[in-house]
Formats: sequence, C-alpha cells, structure tokens
Amino acid sequence: MYRTTEPRPVIRRMAEDLGVHHEALRNWIRQAEAGAGERGDVLNTGGRAELAALRKENLQLKRANEVLRTASAFFAARLDPARPR
Repeated sequence: MYRTTEPRPVIRRMAEDLGVHHEALRNWIRQAEAGAGERGDVLNTGGRAELAALRKENLQLKRANEVLRTASAFFAARLDPARPR
C-alpha cells in the first residue's frame, strides 16, 4: 500500500491508521523494497540464505585449514634432520 501510493504517505500516520507500530511498518516496507530489488542496503530472503551458506562454508574451510596446518607442522617435525630420533 505504501509503495503504490503517490505521494508517499507518512509512515507514522499510516501505521496509526493500520494499528501497528511505525517501526514495524518501516521494517516491512524496507523488506518489501529489498525483495523487489529496490534497495541495495538490505538483504532479501535469497541473499540471507546465501550469506548463511557462505558463512557455514567459510567455517568449514577454516577448520580444514587448521587441520592441514597441524598436520603440516607434525610431518615437518618428523622429517627434520636436526631432530634426534
């Protein structure tokens, strides 16, 4: 309703008319604009899902790197000729 009305209504007044808190209405408007691709500063549902997947993958890669780092140090120590056997 807000996005289709010209000129744009005042959010606070529109929220009062609808019986909702003005910040709730403002957040709904921002999400609707993000979903329609009209905003670049708010993630839409697909963007949030992608971000969650990338964060999960990043965590897995960090764990794998730590395992490889530890294994590398272990084998380097075993192959060190200065180390007594």
